[in-house]
Amino acid sequence: MTSVFSPLRWESGVLFLIDQLRLPREELWIPCRDEVEVADAIRRMVVRGAPAIGCAAAFGVALAARRLVAQGAGSPAFEQGVRKAIDQLASTRPTAVNLFWALNEMRSACQGPPENAARALEERAMAIWKDDVDRCLKIGQAGAELIPDGATILTHCNAGALATGGYGTALGVIRAARDAGKRIRVLADETRPFLQGARLTAWELARDKIDVTLIPDVAAAWLMRNGQVSCVVVGADRIAANGDVANKIGTYPLALAAREHQVPFFVAAPFSTVDPSTPDGDAIPIEERQGGEVTQIAEIQIAPQGVAARNPAFDVTPARLVSAIVTEQGVYRPPYDFR
Repeated sequence: MTSVFSPLRWESGVLFLIDQLRLPREELWIPCRDEVEVADAIRRMVVRGAPAIGCAAAFGVALAARRLVAQGAGSPAFEQGVRKAIDQLASTRPTAVNLFWALNEMRSACQGPPENAARALEERAMAIWKDDVDRCLKIGQAGAELIPDGATILTHCNAGALATGGYGTALGVIRAARDAGKRIRVLADETRPFLQGARLTAWELARDKIDVTLIPDVAAAWLMRNGQVSCVVVGADRIAANGDVANKIGTYPLALAAREHQVPFFVAAPFSTVDPSTPDGDAIPIEERQGGEVTQIAEIQIAPQGVAARNPAFDVTPARLVSAIVTEQGVYRPPYDFR
């Protein structure tokens, strides 16, 4: 589909997802042959990142449609089965608005007799995937202009090719800045508890031969204090109508530290991440995941057995702390009003 690296492959009616739980130890592609397997992959974070989740869910609907046609389902049963698949996929992750945007796109594409609708759904899933890559390329181009030559960029979690259809949002900005000839360095914080920065962002950037240094999460504010961070670039899972940003847990304290030390704080995301129906950050549902992700690393127990753990997956950064929001439509600056 595209020459840029993507965490998805669509081959002969099977969706392959690179298993992000196995990276960087091994590159293993997981086949998904129906919507149940896609939903499980999203829920377990085999695939993660708001745009990538949306792309995967779209293919999950297409797989459900193919299965229903193969079973000989008539129009009422076909439509009911597609709706059931959409509901199942929608229940996997509550915070990432791209998931619901993509599923609404698939819902609107389900028209006509089952065989025609199944073809239309597969075509729409392919279009959503291609569109996301195109958006990321445009985000990169727009955001690269914000990055000064010689910059040291701090990023959080993974908002790269692995989190999107391909190329990336925050890492798309970094890639585009490098490709524009700018000399850049990247500080990737580890991003506890799931270590997306250590496992995924460092892997992606090293793979692309971009200068990257891994730091502990707790080192970021100190490095800002000592003038070793030029700017922060992160992704987003949902942007409220007023510009409040939900992103991976740990983003909010980075924004507070950036404001204290006068470091620009940029958010890069496709415009589909903006949710005009959510007035502000207080209305964004925050997923809380199982405590075992905190008490264990790679299934190795690091805390006392039986100790309680809290594991909110996201936090909300107020719009007043965001220097600019970069989308494929351009760079938005405060005051934000996406309504």
